[in-house]
Amino acid sequence: MAGDSRFPDVDTDRSEKNEETEIVVNVGGVRQVFYGDNLSQYPETRLAELINCLSGGYDSIFSLCDDYDPGKREFYFDRDPDAFKCIIDVYYFGEIHMKKGICPICFKNEMEFWKVDLKFLDDCCKTHLSEKKEELEEIARRVQLILDDLGVDASESRWKRCQKYIWKFLEKPESSYPARVIAVLSFLFILISSVVMCVGTIPDLQVVDAEGNRMEHPTLDSIETACIGWFTMEYVLRLISSPNKLHFALSFMNIVDVLAILPFYVSLTLTHLGAKLMELSNVQQAVQALRIMRIARIFKLARHSSGLQTLTYALKRSFKELGLLLMYLAVGIFVFSALGYTMEQSHPETLFKSIPQSFWWAIITMTTVGYGDIYPKTTLGKLNAAISFLCGVIAIALPIHPIINNFVRYYNKQRVLETAAKHELELMELNSAEGKSTSSKSELEDLARQGKEGPFYSSRLKVSHSDTFIHLLSEEKHYRTRLQSCK
Repeated sequence: MAGDSRFPDVDTDRSEKNEETEIVVNVGGVRQVFYGDNLSQYPETRLAELINCLSGGYDSIFSLCDDYDPGKREFYFDRDPDAFKCIIDVYYFGEIHMKKGICPICFKNEMEFWKVDLKFLDDCCKTHLSEKKEELEEIARRVQLILDDLGVDASESRWKRCQKYIWKFLEKPESSYPARVIAVLSFLFILISSVVMCVGTIPDLQVVDAEGNRMEHPTLDSIETACIGWFTMEYVLRLISSPNKLHFALSFMNIVDVLAILPFYVSLTLTHLGAKLMELSNVQQAVQALRIMRIARIFKLARHSSGLQTLTYALKRSFKELGLLLMYLAVGIFVFSALGYTMEQSHPETLFKSIPQSFWWAIITMTTVGYGDIYPKTTLGKLNAAISFLCGVIAIALPIHPIINNFVRYYNKQRVLETAAKHELELMELNSAEGKSTSSKSELEDLARQGKEGPFYSSRLKVSHSDTFIHLLSEEKHYRTRLQSCK
């Protein structure tokens, strides 16, 4: 290219290397002029290398830029001009701020192209970039899980394949229609068991045994036994088919499953064998205490409800706000209960016997519950009560908005990640179809010319715009994908 007649000889005058050298750069149609004294502050960047590239000939020039106009002495780059405007701030201010609306991952790629270190990126922008990286990792993880479910390893034993099938059948309702039916049945069993537990406490539906004690109706007891049998079978099958049994056993939701099943068997054991070891009254008390633990089964609904799962994760991310709420209430309860006790001591019929007893009044007042079992009778006490519940409303309202925002943000993020993972799989299928197709280029041009573009032709157009890799997937699959989460 150095001998091409279209370009005159490159001027290698050493005077261009001084601090007053002007570098004209055209990035995506946006023209910028830089001076050597600014660029030389960061000699390892691509723009700084342009100062010395003229002496190396056109091979050196075109290794740094996309095109060069010797007449205008202008370097051309086919890059994003908006990102470039942010990146050049490093030469003037020593730091870079990413503008709103620019994809963080694409901006990182632009910084790597211009050879600007990420340490110049401001901390607030680094946080945004790290969040996007986490999203990409989550998308890659979801896609990889789906691909693992779709793939069949012929080298695996029949038992391993059977385990995978049972695990997918019970844990992933979206995998097949029978799996969705099983998920619905499990959900119904949880509801029926919870309703039976509540209905069994109605006195009119209870029966009296030989000793005169009230017990649940035999019909309700049979329904309860059937539900427990379903839960037991489901848990055992999931445990057997689990790829990591230790992780399965220590999982929070699986511990809840055990707590929902175990009381039935323990109470059954105590009823039949405990009478020989202890008094009958003690056995009955132990059985009643264990039956109360059946309320844990309501938490099994979280396994089948994405809304409850989102609420749990949102509360985990809102520990700071919840801590502030509890701190505000604790300070208010201590202050107003002490004031209430002091102000009510002058009244002969005071209900405030001590400060610890006044804590209860302060709690129900600041949370605006107000049972009325303890209330002030003096004017100052009533004024203190009015101030306490006004402060309680303010203290509760302040952290609520951030908690709601965390819930909405996490819920929307999960929906976006789910959609992005589906798009990644669609693009992989399109890319795979492109590789397997034997259609010639002329046939595609004829289809385009005739306006009869088929699905394969449109898939080629879609895949041609993909420009980003998911690193977690590219190590094995080498699929070229477009990240919907970056939009």
